[in-house]
Amino acid sequence: MITSSVLGRFRPSPIAGIFSTVERLRREGRDLLDFSIGEPDFDTPSHIREAGMSAIERGQTRYTPIDGSIDLKRAIRRKFLVENGLDYPIDHIVAGMGAKPLLASAVQAVLSPGDEAIVSTPCWPSHVGMIELAGGHAVKVVTSIDSGFKMTASQLDGAINPRTRLVILCSPSNPTGAVYSETELRELAEVLLRHPQVAILSDDLYEHILFDGTPFHTIAAIEPRLFNRTMTVNGLSKAYAMTGWRIGFAGGPLAWVNGVRQIYSQCSGGLCSISQATAIAALEGPKDFLADRASRYQSRRDLTLQALGAANGLRIMKPRGAFYLMPECSGLIGTRRSNGEMITSSGDFARYLLEDWSVVVVPGEGFECGPYFRISIATSEANLTLGMRLIAEASRVLADTTGQIQLRTSQTSSVG
Repeated sequence: MITSSVLGRFRPSPIAGIFSTVERLRREGRDLLDFSIGEPDFDTPSHIREAGMSAIERGQTRYTPIDGSIDLKRAIRRKFLVENGLDYPIDHIVAGMGAKPLLASAVQAVLSPGDEAIVSTPCWPSHVGMIELAGGHAVKVVTSIDSGFKMTASQLDGAINPRTRLVILCSPSNPTGAVYSETELRELAEVLLRHPQVAILSDDLYEHILFDGTPFHTIAAIEPRLFNRTMTVNGLSKAYAMTGWRIGFAGGPLAWVNGVRQIYSQCSGGLCSISQATAIAALEGPKDFLADRASRYQSRRDLTLQALGAANGLRIMKPRGAFYLMPECSGLIGTRRSNGEMITSSGDFARYLLEDWSVVVVPGEGFECGPYFRISIATSEANLTLGMRLIAEASRVLADTTGQIQLRTSQTSSVG
């Protein structure tokens, strides 16, 4: 079978091996504590579900425009204006079947083969995949726990060259929970103002999941001079617990938005009509539950930080948003499992947690970084309490086992 050469640009996912082991263990009947899934464990609010059922009863089941109905676009326009201070004309707004395909189409619409796009790592792996699918080259700006997992203006400036066409920003961040402050975004904006050939793609999907009173900022609102170079992407999956409804939306420059529409015209049949009805209800209905759910995520974050704060070989940054933590496990690199196998990467550590402790986390290699691993706190407090206790114990056992193996090795050498 002949396949596209584009597929050869994609590397095998380091996460795939973990997930295949997860499936095998589940088939074998193993009960696992899973902290790998980036999906809210809350239900879609009742008024949103009721809007979907009402749309079905009204017979709202036919084709709609490929980029969303006019009523949906009006609701999106009001959302951007009221919540973000971004005033997009209706024809500058596009909706899609989830934020992910919308982001991918936005990347395709602005990149030509050989162009460069900047992402900071750790990053959501699909950001890199989207760039590669468009024939572009991902320039990865490395951040760490010591820099708060945030790209500095100096780093951005050093990464831009004449081939740079795009910068992707994600705040609050998947996978780190890092949130750019107003000052930090202004510093990045000052760099971007000096490079008018660079477009900005702002992935704001975790906007409503913020902790400790941290305010949300998006770059097109912070720096109006970048408004006509920025596409602001958002969606309902995370904050509204609507992952299965598949609704994403964006506002941006007309030429860029029209490019997305052009791509949609060849590869999309449009959004689900029922989902659009629920999206309107979400955007225009009560929102008091958003703060309550963010508060519950914050409690889970605090529980996780307390449980892992003194764990052997781990360092953790206190995230300000999203529902992930990204511990660093460099202190466990070089330790050994009871079978003598050495931990050489976060992938090894994740496999150890899975095979020996029935705990599922995602290794940092999947997010273009190491040695880190991602924990999703989008699960119950009971699961987190048990799971974090097991991770802390697993880390302690690694240190103890390594000492015992070294002692046995030393004794054997002495006898020999």
